[in-house]
Amino acid sequence: MTEYGRGPGSEPWHPEDPLYGDQGWGGQQSAHGQNQYGQQQPYPQDSYAQQPQQPQAHDPYAQQQPQQPHDPYAQQHYQQQPDYGVPQDPYAQQPQQPQQPQYDNGGWDTGQQSAGMPYAAQPADPYGAGQAGYGETHDYYGTPEAYPPPQPPGRREAAAPQQAPAENPDWDPEVQPEETHPFFTGTDTPDDNGDDKDDRDDRDDEYDDSRASRRGSRGGNERRGKGKKKSRNGCACLVVSLVLVGGLGGVSYFGYSYWKDKFGSAPDYAGSGSGSVEVEIPKGSFGSDIGNILKKKGVVKSVDAFVSAQSENPKGKSIQAGVYLLHEKMSAAEALKMMVDPKSQNLLVIPEGYRNVAVYEMVDKKLGLKKGTTEDVAKSETSELGLPDWVSKNKDIKDPLEGFLYPAAYPVTKQTKPETLLKKMVSRANEEYDKLDLEGAAKKYKLDGPWQVLTVASLVQAEGLTHDDFRKMAEVAYNRLKPDNIATNRKLEFDSAFNYLKKQSKIKIGSNEIRTNPDPYNTYYHAGLPPGPISNPGDEALRATLNPTSDGWMFFISLDGKKTQFTKTAAEHEKLNQKFKEQHGLG
Repeated sequence: MTEYGRGPGSEPWHPEDPLYGDQGWGGQQSAHGQNQYGQQQPYPQDSYAQQPQQPQAHDPYAQQQPQQPHDPYAQQHYQQQPDYGVPQDPYAQQPQQPQQPQYDNGGWDTGQQSAGMPYAAQPADPYGAGQAGYGETHDYYGTPEAYPPPQPPGRREAAAPQQAPAENPDWDPEVQPEETHPFFTGTDTPDDNGDDKDDRDDRDDEYDDSRASRRGSRGGNERRGKGKKKSRNGCACLVVSLVLVGGLGGVSYFGYSYWKDKFGSAPDYAGSGSGSVEVEIPKGSFGSDIGNILKKKGVVKSVDAFVSAQSENPKGKSIQAGVYLLHEKMSAAEALKMMVDPKSQNLLVIPEGYRNVAVYEMVDKKLGLKKGTTEDVAKSETSELGLPDWVSKNKDIKDPLEGFLYPAAYPVTKQTKPETLLKKMVSRANEEYDKLDLEGAAKKYKLDGPWQVLTVASLVQAEGLTHDDFRKMAEVAYNRLKPDNIATNRKLEFDSAFNYLKKQSKIKIGSNEIRTNPDPYNTYYHAGLPPGPISNPGDEALRATLNPTSDGWMFFISLDGKKTQFTKTAAEHEKLNQKFKEQHGLG
């Protein structure tokens, strides 16, 4: 129950009609002096208002009803009302207490007073509308135009009674309107052209008008049916849009698949091509970069073809920077096959241990230059080639670039200049030497800076054959350079140094010649190290020089030029030396 007396049923709420709806489950009229909401009304004083309620003789249940609690403040209020001179009616109906619903033979008390009550208001009394002192309450359900009586809770219909629209005088409250909306009837009649949309819209409008009229008493006149129809239209548009987008996507996919199957292969040449093309690949080039270079040179037809071939070849990612000799109009697969083969590269390969004079000759030959051209450039432009600051300024040094033409593979083209190639070699040597602690090794083995460490490495590279030889050879050099060395008196006695000054490579050297030549590079004649390196050592010889053995090796000799034998004492070495002389016929 709400505070306005609405029951839990489904009847519409009509706040503008105080007599419509439930007057309590007993259906009684409002108590005298109160409206139906329980509020006091400022009417003239009723002479019988203060008299106690008398039980009705004909109503056996009157004594069982709860009495209205005495309100002293309400009586004072009525006593203070002015007297308007209206004669009091001694027969006016006494205020009735709410009665419980009475069920008699299946009926329900509608709120009308029973026939046995002696003071029932007469229909002819125009003032019997419930005003105090002017007759009995009028029967609001006794006329044809009256509202229908409320139904008991157990017999109420699922749907609320329909209220007649103000503009429809023929509305019959006893007849329930028939629902015609397709939602309730389950029918949907198409029009002549098979489209039932217009019919549905018309019926929706009629249904919405009917609902709006029924909600008129509640102040609501919005057309919710229209909002739903717009929502349905929006959903339909969304579905159509999705279908269109999906259709376009499907067409695009199948179109792309068809194009890829028919025309997707990248343009490419066939076969191994012809002619000769020199291609230089810079350091750090990726597949697409290489493809662009090859396309510009006319080797491959498209970049995509080369990238595809590179991804399919397991060795495709192993392409090194350099110059390659390829053919014109090759298939991408054939071009890649040649590039992963080292033989196809146009490289100048400097072997480990080569002297500078040999490197100069190789450069002249590779570039097609006159013999001695590169050596002349090296002498005239030494200061411009990028040598480090720790290079010795000793006037006895035969070639300041010795030891700095680092052994590696260098790409060259027909347009390459000697000075450009020499700069690359010196730059590579500086890069590799910076990775090593040459300064630390010099302090450890009592040498005069990185320059002498590089000189030892060049001797080790020239005398040794294997990694083990390199480490033992480095120990022999350090042991012979010690001040307390009395076996050789701090002389290295390396044949490689004498061959360097003679620009030769001999094994058989006469004792008289080797011990009498005063050249600074002759270690048989001079103690200590030669003025500078005698070759270009590789990485292995350099690392062995920084990490020699410590077994006490002092001598070495190779009897056949393939294997080196090491000894610790002079006696052991002399035995091997005599054997060497016998094998080679030396006296």
